[in-house]
Amino acid sequence: MSIPSPRETSELFGHEQAERVLRAAWDSGRLPHAWLIGGISGIGKATLAFRFARFVLAQEGDAVGKDDEGGGGGIGLFGPLPKQPSSGLFLAPDHPVFRRVRAGGHSDLLTIERRFDDKRGKMKTDIAVEDVRDVTAFLRRTSGEGGWRVVVIDGVDRMNAHGHNALLKILEEPPTRALLLLVTEAPGGLLPTIRSRCRKLTLEPLAESVLRTLLDRHRAELPEADRVALARLAEGSIGHALALADAGGLDLYRQMIAVLGTLPRLDQRGAHAFAEALGRKGDDAFEIASGLLIWWLTRLIRSGARRSPIIDVVPGEGALIARLLGSSSDGSLDRWLDVWEKVSQLFARADSVNLDRKQVVLNALLGIEAATS
Repeated sequence: MSIPSPRETSELFGHEQAERVLRAAWDSGRLPHAWLIGGISGIGKATLAFRFARFVLAQEGDAVGKDDEGGGGGIGLFGPLPKQPSSGLFLAPDHPVFRRVRAGGHSDLLTIERRFDDKRGKMKTDIAVEDVRDVTAFLRRTSGEGGWRVVVIDGVDRMNAHGHNALLKILEEPPTRALLLLVTEAPGGLLPTIRSRCRKLTLEPLAESVLRTLLDRHRAELPEADRVALARLAEGSIGHALALADAGGLDLYRQMIAVLGTLPRLDQRGAHAFAEALGRKGDDAFEIASGLLIWWLTRLIRSGARRSPIIDVVPGEGALIARLLGSSSDGSLDRWLDVWEKVSQLFARADSVNLDRKQVVLNALLGIEAATS
């Protein structure tokens, strides 16, 4: 079962406080013209942006008529608008604004995001500067429905320097009744002048209980133990949890922990089999496994720094990490930090210069083994 895209999603989980902040800003009558919505990947940032965009666009009839609670009603181009709740940003999926946003056909909403590269068969790395410049032309036009014009830029940190400069010009002289919702995983990668002109709203990673609820809904066919493990493995990101579920990431993690479980003396046959299997499965499996190995090393270092045990993703993992931390001869984390850095650099080089995948994985495992001696 595929999860709906952000523009199609009517529900939002785990970000009630952020929703209240946006609604309070709207109700105040002094809505900031630009919002920088940040947080890790896959937690609902774009879902919240489209949720707010739909809410604002649905208020266009309020210039004609508004209910006593300030929550909607009134007359739109297509007749009476349904009343909205007096708090929150929910818009029913059968609302005409919701339907047009979902179909990409609302004249007062512009969405900017990375495009698909037909030649390479994958998403482009950056948002094209020409797309950012389209925002200027869009905002110069009169609202098609007499209300607000809303721009959602999903992945604003993916713009190059030219895109940053084009966006800055827009933010310096925003037109009236215009709203820009900038979605980013890396707000620090934006120009300080861009950040200073936006109201910042940072979303926290989703609680494990929320991830469990969403996995129960969207991957109910998985065994309960797998859904629990995925919720822990994803560390607050439902997008990451679903991607791992669909790509067999949990099985890869179990295989990886089985190999690491033979430390401090690595099982050479098992390590070679694991590395060779990754080489056969292609780039996707290698990318997932390399990310999981770096994440596991991060868990190990965190556990040592905090002097606290971890919660197992798979059985026996916490005992393995405790054993490896205790095996460091100097009792410090310096050795593991060095391993983390070298393994991260190794995998980065593998991507950039197309190294042999099997040998890269073996070298990473041997580097971890060396840290336990």
